[in-house]
Amino acid sequence: MKNIRKILALILSLAMVLSMAACGGNGENTAPAINGVADQTVEAGSEFDALAGVTATDAEDGDITSLITIEATPALTFKNGKATPENAGSYELVYSVTDKGGETVEAYATLTVTKQTGEATVLYAFDFADQTVDAKGWTAKIAEGVAATGELKQGAYVFDITNPGNGDGDIQLVLANMPVKAADYKVKVWAKSTANTYAHILARDEQAEGWSTFGGAFNVVIGEEIAPLELNFTVPGEGSTELLINLGKITPNPENPADTTPENFTVTIDKIEVYEITGEETQTPVYTNDFAAADENAVVVSAGDGAAATASLNGEAAVITIDSYPTEGGVWSIKADIALPGVTIVSGEKYFYSFKINAANGQGGEALVESATLFHEARANFNGLAAAAGEDTIVTAVFTAEANVSDPVIRLQIGNPSEGVTSNTIVIDDVFFGVVEGDKETNKTIYAFNAFGPNTANATNSAYPWQTFNGTDEDNDRGVGTIWTENGHMFYRIDQGGVTDWHNKLICGYGDNPLVLPADSYFVVEIVAKASKDVSCGFFLNPLGNWDPRISEGLDLTTEEQTFTFETNDILITDMNFEMLFQFGSEATANLGEVTVEIVSVTIYQKTVN
Repeated sequence: MKNIRKILALILSLAMVLSMAACGGNGENTAPAINGVADQTVEAGSEFDALAGVTATDAEDGDITSLITIEATPALTFKNGKATPENAGSYELVYSVTDKGGETVEAYATLTVTKQTGEATVLYAFDFADQTVDAKGWTAKIAEGVAATGELKQGAYVFDITNPGNGDGDIQLVLANMPVKAADYKVKVWAKSTANTYAHILARDEQAEGWSTFGGAFNVVIGEEIAPLELNFTVPGEGSTELLINLGKITPNPENPADTTPENFTVTIDKIEVYEITGEETQTPVYTNDFAAADENAVVVSAGDGAAATASLNGEAAVITIDSYPTEGGVWSIKADIALPGVTIVSGEKYFYSFKINAANGQGGEALVESATLFHEARANFNGLAAAAGEDTIVTAVFTAEANVSDPVIRLQIGNPSEGVTSNTIVIDDVFFGVVEGDKETNKTIYAFNAFGPNTANATNSAYPWQTFNGTDEDNDRGVGTIWTENGHMFYRIDQGGVTDWHNKLICGYGDNPLVLPADSYFVVEIVAKASKDVSCGFFLNPLGNWDPRISEGLDLTTEEQTFTFETNDILITDMNFEMLFQFGSEATANLGEVTVEIVSVTIYQKTVN
């Protein structure tokens, strides 16, 4: 009898142990997990395996993949996880699994079913053969016997200087016979050097007897990072000038001969911009706010995509507190609206604004003047925003309004953080908004998006529809880059990264030379590329004249060559003009220094609907 009781007790004990083990040892059942669920695309009439790569596991029950059920909306019939959708469209999939303890979990995905098509054929295969390069009238001049060369290469004017000669004019970049009139002029030379050196920038009066100038900038330092060198001069009447950039030997202080132009260095000039400024204007404020007596709506913040941010007033300033940045989305996920009560903006009229901003951590973004309620549908101006950590920055713009706006605000879109930043405090003060009166005009008289790269994309150059656009091309603080072709590949060198994506942009299908995509087709874009450093960009296939990307993806380029393939999911009703955009600008790009992107090939395939 004792032995029977012992056996029964042992059986009961073992049953309790097994029961506890089945419940995680503490009487609580652990929920299962579904892994590998992802959005997919298939062609109508093709079998789709919804369980390919999908698994379900449970801490108590182990592998329970066989218990997964799938439901689709619109409905599909699944057998062993497989279905054959016959109709094109978008299907929402719900994956469910229930463990033995009764816990149920779900996972979600979208199945895109495209129409049946024929075989993919090549629509565009871009030729990156060496392109004609335009010097824009500039000529390199090297004095006899001076050990230096100046030539157009890699999208820039490059001077390799072994010995700078005996005087500043021994090495020159010259533009002769530039027409001028009664106006103020500004010349901006974007340059860098492998060793700090000096330059003289001169505007010679070609009509004057003997040697005479309209003005000059002397002993200008060219550093190792690209930056603008500036010359400002005034012309009293019509004539012509010869612009000279002198890179020969310069010794600013003869008493210190060691401080002079070095030897064995290279100067690279990416672009040269000439501004012609005529007329006069006055700026009259119509609204000011130092927040000393502002109401709580003077600055209003909204946050989405997982971000958290608030606005408050602190003495004579407004404070934007960002507790967390968005988990997805972009720069538009956090908006801070600076109110402009009583202001009405009229399309075609000229306005100005300025405000002071100080960010505890570096902050980039966009500064817009647009409707508080209609957003981009009534936008008067678009501008960039870049604030260095802990520094007072004056953000200012003069613009001609592009739309009527009855309820304008200065809207800061600041959803992208600096690298490694998870929160921020931004202080805003000294807001001015007003009208601009007068006839002052500033025009870039000699200008190209990429001054010394291949001939720019246009209707007469259909074989090369590529162009680069950088932030400084619209006088933003950052963004410099140049393109060229070499050995059948295209190169985009970012000499200075911008903090927003459009500050470093490579475009295909620019302006009068669009990519024409036919109706009743899907398209596959194949890109083979690498970079001198790891760098990321956004890639977009977008119809010209509207922002409605048919492909919107990210590219993470490395030093190893990779092939990226993207496909459209809807067909076009009619033939349409498109552009391809590679947008590199970001805080991470700005911190990289010089980086060169090498595009080996870009091919667009067409799949015509049957």
